[in-house]
Amino acid sequence: MKNRVVYSTNPDFQKENETDIEQNTLTPADQNLKVIRETKGRNGKTVTLITGFAGSKAELNKIGKQLKSQCGTGGAVKNGEIIIQGDFCDKVIQDLKARGYKVKRSGG
Repeated sequence: MKNRVVYSTNPDFQKENETDIEQNTLTPADQNLKVIRETKGRNGKTVTLITGFAGSKAELNKIGKQLKSQCGTGGAVKNGEIIIQGDFCDKVIQDLKARGYKVKRSGG
């Protein structure tokens, strides 16, 4: 169990926040990304989901923005995943491979 300090009498005490620690971004060749076409839980609408990114949130947001622009559609970056509205699996895979990422198609 993690040590959770609720109160300290030490005036020099600094609380460590594990969520603020940024993860180091791996090089594109070391990344193992999965591209999934999904409709489940989205009222029948198709989305392209990119998972498996290991790196900082800023880098993930940057890649998400570039992919949304490349596909000409909307999307979001949530919970370490990039969500692109519509079925753009082939286009996303081509774009990510051109950037040097290892990409696999997964699911339907």
